[in-house]
Amino acid sequence: MTRTQKTGTMVRGGRAVVVGGMGLAALVLAAAPAFAKGSVDISAPHTAHVGRTFTVTAHGDDDAASYLRVCLEDRRAGAAWHRVSCGAVAASGTDARSAAHIRTAHGGVLQFRAVVYGLTTPHDRHPVPERTSGPVRVNIH
Repeated sequence: MTRTQKTGTMVRGGRAVVVGGMGLAALVLAAAPAFAKGSVDISAPHTAHVGRTFTVTAHGDDDAASYLRVCLEDRRAGAAWHRVSCGAVAASGTDARSAAHIRTAHGGVLQFRAVVYGLTTPHDRHPVPERTSGPVRVNIH
């Protein structure tokens, strides 16, 4: 075999590997499950005063469930999360909302997060958490 023939064989073999790899990648991507789209946002003031009322709001959506509900949770000093309030049930495709008016009696740092729950019916007794926001901190002076 001459050098030209050997190089041509290697190039054709390399092309076959590339084409085969692209075909395999397309097959894997076609068989991969679709992921639900959605988001959750929370807003709270950075600071608040003891004895004064401040508002924490959240809104979220997710297309994995027929109905949605957003709940607000809080915790102090790394303790467990406690539910503060839940908004009304909203149909999928609309923004579910929740708001809580908080008044504290003690100083320190409070953390809040929002959880979007998916429901199969408007009166579902077993909601499934779909998304959770990151915590936001409120310094209470």
